[in-house]
Amino acid sequence: MTDRNRAPMMALLFLVFLRASSGAAQEEPPLPVIVPAPAEQVPAEEAPPLPEIAAPPREQEPDLPPLPEMGLPEASVSLPGEPAGRSWSQYLDSRLERLPIPLHGFWEVRAGPRLVDDGTQSRSFTLGESRLRLESDPFTAGMQFGLKVDLLHDFVVRESRIELREANVAFSPVPFLDVKAGRQILTWGTGDLVFINDLFPKDYVSFFIGRDVEYLKAPSDAVKVSVFSHYANLDVVYTPRFDPDVFVTGKRLSYFNPLLGRRAGQDVRIRAKEPNRWFRDDEVAVRLYRTFDSYEVAGYAYRGFWKSPAGVDPAAGKFTFPRLDVLGASGRGPVGKGIGNVEFGWYSSRDDHGGDDALVRNSEWRFLLGYGQDLPRIAPEFSVGVQYYLEHMMDHGAYGRSLPPGQDAADENRHTLTLRLTKLLLNQDLRLELFTFYGLSDDDVHLRPHFGYDITDRWQIDGGANIFIGDEDHTQFAQFERDSNVYLGLRYSF
Repeated sequence: MTDRNRAPMMALLFLVFLRASSGAAQEEPPLPVIVPAPAEQVPAEEAPPLPEIAAPPREQEPDLPPLPEMGLPEASVSLPGEPAGRSWSQYLDSRLERLPIPLHGFWEVRAGPRLVDDGTQSRSFTLGESRLRLESDPFTAGMQFGLKVDLLHDFVVRESRIELREANVAFSPVPFLDVKAGRQILTWGTGDLVFINDLFPKDYVSFFIGRDVEYLKAPSDAVKVSVFSHYANLDVVYTPRFDPDVFVTGKRLSYFNPLLGRRAGQDVRIRAKEPNRWFRDDEVAVRLYRTFDSYEVAGYAYRGFWKSPAGVDPAAGKFTFPRLDVLGASGRGPVGKGIGNVEFGWYSSRDDHGGDDALVRNSEWRFLLGYGQDLPRIAPEFSVGVQYYLEHMMDHGAYGRSLPPGQDAADENRHTLTLRLTKLLLNQDLRLELFTFYGLSDDDVHLRPHFGYDITDRWQIDGGANIFIGDEDHTQFAQFERDSNVYLGLRYSF
């Protein structure tokens, strides 16, 4: 099926989807009409004239050809000096090609309602937005420029904003040295949605409400220097001012507040005191890695702060980001018929070396063991990935003695299993996934079913859910039980 045949049907389905969404939105307070981040539009005076079609007399009406299987052909435009009968997609491509710099991106809409009524939140939707992504990566004078900008209107929190995902320049002053400076997305390590030595910021709000998984990685304002040699490769990342995680504050999602001993949301939002002094509250991350045959091994070091709040300032009544050092290592390569990985890290909490300060998170050992394999004997294009993750709190005895009377102590060892199931169908146009976090110690679960379907080369639809299950309000996943949601998205790429 071609783009020309399927795009109009998707447009029709999308209109039905918007109609249904508008009906559901009537239960919410009225949303603002102004949307400052729409897709680019051609001004009325520049809009291409539609071809005039003269209807034949009734008695001479010709026989209509059979319609394509999935709908009417895509509308076409005819501009002066340009070939007639071109689709809107071709027209858009021709306009983009005339720009002085390469430009591409996508436009998408996403919506996701809650599955459970939450008394701490006034909104029945956790996700509702329209997003236009513009990307450009021109190369000139030996330098590669990167720009990714999102123009977003968020119907849930009723705001419009510009999100600068990337704005950087990369160059190689000498053949064995690469430099990349500016806002960029950084990642390393071997875990699948589990991070030990990857101490770059994460956006857990996006992850929990159903945005594309790309938005789990938040941008860093940093300089990355990579040195290559026959013996090993070295990456050094310097962030002149601390970049924290985007964590749950109660604005959109509820959470467990340890100071109140209960779930909280919009009624009690987290207030945090972030280190924000340039060149004083900075971060340094280092990776030294090498490949032996098919196996990659790496060592890591980090100096900075806990990425999410891990301390409390009782005088200010705010959560804090204590200082943190991390040393770790990882390995990844073939094991049997699949790929195995192992990773560990030592987290040294510099503001609580002895572990006897109940207001600062203790030092920890973290360990990850994973394995993934394709299983064609069970089903074609079917794969499985499993991981075991351990957090071991150091100085647990001192921690327990420092707790206020009546406060529950965290476990000395916290075990988590993950399972990923992936199945590709319809010539890999349809992708079905299930990712599961199971907290063995906390007996709680985070289920992430997901599907993605490439309708055409330009149109994609995806959907899924975030389902949290558990008996205790204070555990890692169960605290978000009332935030369980389903979501649906439609994207047009150009």
